[in-house]
Amino acid sequence: MTFVERRNRPQSIDVLVVDDEDDIRELLELSLMRMGLACDTAGSVQAARELLAQRRYRLCLTDMRLPDGDGLELVELIQGCQPGLPVAVITAFGSIETAIRALKLGAFDFVTKPVELKALRELVSHALKLKDGAGEAPVPGTTRALIGHSPAFVQLRGQAEKLARNQAPVFIHGESGTGKEVIARYIHGLGARATGPFVPVNCGAISPELMESEFFGHRKGSFTGAGTDKEGLFQAANGGTLFLDEIGELPLAMQVKLLRAIQERAVRPVGAHAEEPVDVRILSASHQDLGRLVAEGRFRQDLFFRINVITLRVPPLRERREDIPELATHILARLAAREGGAPRRLSPDALQALQRHAFPGNVRELENLLERACALCEGSEIGAADIELYPEQTASGWLTDSLAGSYYDAPQPEPAAGEEAVEAPDEAERLRIIRALEQTRWNRSAAARNLGMTLRQLRYRLQKWGME
Repeated sequence: MTFVERRNRPQSIDVLVVDDEDDIRELLELSLMRMGLACDTAGSVQAARELLAQRRYRLCLTDMRLPDGDGLELVELIQGCQPGLPVAVITAFGSIETAIRALKLGAFDFVTKPVELKALRELVSHALKLKDGAGEAPVPGTTRALIGHSPAFVQLRGQAEKLARNQAPVFIHGESGTGKEVIARYIHGLGARATGPFVPVNCGAISPELMESEFFGHRKGSFTGAGTDKEGLFQAANGGTLFLDEIGELPLAMQVKLLRAIQERAVRPVGAHAEEPVDVRILSASHQDLGRLVAEGRFRQDLFFRINVITLRVPPLRERREDIPELATHILARLAAREGGAPRRLSPDALQALQRHAFPGNVRELENLLERACALCEGSEIGAADIELYPEQTASGWLTDSLAGSYYDAPQPEPAAGEEAVEAPDEAERLRIIRALEQTRWNRSAAARNLGMTLRQLRYRLQKWGME
C-alpha cells in the first residue's frame, strides 16, 4: 500500500512508524494493528517530514539510524512542528548513551532492538494516555498543588509540566524541606502513569542488610525469616513511578544492583532464579551534591549518569520569599480542615517576621512553625509572638539571609578520633530537636526529616547529649 493510499483511508491514523528496514516496519505495524491502532510508515527522515506536514499523529516510533539522518533529528523536528506529539526512539541494544541523548532532546521514551512486544505495548499504552499539550490538570488524588508564583517557582513548575510528558529519569535536587517529593508527585500526576502507583522510598531509612529484599522482593525460604513470598518496591511501582528520595544514601553495593535494574528494566527477587520485567519510571532526589559524591568515590558515576538524565533544582524558600503569604494561607487552610475549624490568619507583623526569616528548613519548617503557632494562638489571628523563630547558626557566627546553605541542611562531618567537635550553641539546637521529636512522638526518622538532618546526624547529637 502506497503512502497516498494510506493517507486517503477514512479512518484516523494514530501512529507514525519510521524505519528503513521493511521487516521492522511490518512487524511494528502488525503489532500496532493488533492493539487497534492504524499506522503510517516511512523509511526516511524526508518521508516522515512529508507525512508530518500533512497530518497529526498520537505517537511516533522512529529508528535511531535512518538513510538520510537519524532519530535525534526527527525528535527535534517534531518538537518544532508538533510539540505535543510523543516520540519514542528505537536504538540498538546497549546504546544507552544515545537513548539518553534522545530523552534530553524531548523524546518520550526508547526501546532497544530486538524489540520486545510486551515492552512495546507498554510504551504505546503510556504514550497514548498523554493528552495534547502540556500542563493538563493532574488526575484527582494523585498530586498536591504546587503553590507559588515567584519567577523561580513558575520556571520550576513549567519544567515539571514538560517533564511529565516523557519517561526520562529525573533527578530533583534541593535542600531538605523544599518539597522534592511534592514535585515528584506533581510530575507523576500530570504524566501518562498518573493512574498507576506512586511509590516513594527514603533510601537512607532502609537497613543495608534488607535493601535488596526491600527493593526487589524475595522468595519464601530465601533467608531466615522469609516465611512468604514478598514483592519489592519495584514490583509495587509496576506501571507507575518509583521515587528514590535521598538516593545519595545508598551503599555502593546496592548502587550496582539498582543500576542493573534500571538499565534492564527487570529485577531478580532474592532467592529467585530468573529476572522479572518491571515497567517503572524512576524519579530520584537528594539534598546532597551527587557530583561531589562521585568525585569522592561514594556514588557510582554510571548510576549518576543514568538517573541524572534531566536535573530539576528546587529553589529554597529564601529565594522565593514572595511565595510565603500564599504558602502560609494554603497551610493554614489545610490545618483548619484537619482540625475541623475555620482557618486562622496571620497578622501583618507575623507575616513580616516570616518573610524576614532565613528558613533553613524551608517549606517543612514553615509548616511546623504554623502548626505550632496554631496550637499556641488563642484567637483567630496569629501574631508575631505566637511564632517561635530561632536564629540559625554557622561555625563562625549567625546565619545571614544571603547564605546559600543552612546548618541543618548541610551534612555534618563526624569528629575524627581524638578531635573535638566544633560546638554550635547547643541549647538552642537541643530545644529545637526535642520539639521535633515531641511532634513526631519520638519517631527519630520523621524528626530527622523535619529538621533537615540525616538520621545519622540526629543519632550523633542524641548520643552526644546522652539522650540516645
